[in-house]
Amino acid sequence: MTNPRIPGIAALALFGVLVAVILNAAGGFGDPAGFPAGESVVHNIGYALFDIELGGIPSEGFLAAFLIIAIALDVALDSAVYLAKQEEDGSVVSALTDGGRDVGTDAPNTAGTDAVETTDSQHQQPTDSDGGEP
Repeated sequence: MTNPRIPGIAALALFGVLVAVILNAAGGFGDPAGFPAGESVVHNIGYALFDIELGGIPSEGFLAAFLIIAIALDVALDSAVYLAKQEEDGSVVSALTDGGRDVGTDAPNTAGTDAVETTDSQHQQPTDSDGGEP
């Protein structure tokens, strides 16, 4: 059997390493410097996006961070859309494929046709209002 204290000792060792790195790195930074008066970082990022040679702040570093964040947000949005889908019988379908009404209800068809199309919950096959196959 392994000692149950090993994870705690490893966490304390990692904390010690992080403290040592932070304390050693604190003296290596230079004095903080601001941007020139009257310059806009936002405008300079826009200029860099369109490769316009305007602005007095070199903004390629900002542009790289801006694009990385944009890609990360796009991946997060695409993942949220993918995870919002439901699986039925091994296939991935949208959560609102039937217009938001419950499966198997006999809601009236607003298209003006005589047959009301519903889904039989046991067979997952569309049926007419009289119970027959379409």
